[in-house]
Amino acid sequence: MMRDLDSIDAAKKEGQGFQFPGEFEITAMGNASAELTVLVPKILTGIGVRVLHETVKHRHSKEGNFVSVTVSFHCETREEYDAAHVALRADPDIRYTM
Repeated sequence: MMRDLDSIDAAKKEGQGFQFPGEFEITAMGNASAELTVLVPKILTGIGVRVLHETVKHRHSKEGNFVSVTVSFHCETREEYDAAHVALRADPDIRYTM
């Protein structure tokens, strides 16, 4: 099935390439001592995002000082997706998200 260029351009402008509602993955990186494997899902759940807890995975840095935690979650809108990043970045133990 072919889509016309106008519908593709409209979809890009609305969701910036994302399709909502949907399942997305987010990675938070921060201090290894902060128990981010528990904290990241807790923060996301706290803002009303449905976390897929079975998807939580983590990886320590080479030196062991930092950890990255990746989790999948479901959100209805782009605003919810953006709010997930904002909420995680607001925590002092989280350095950044992707």
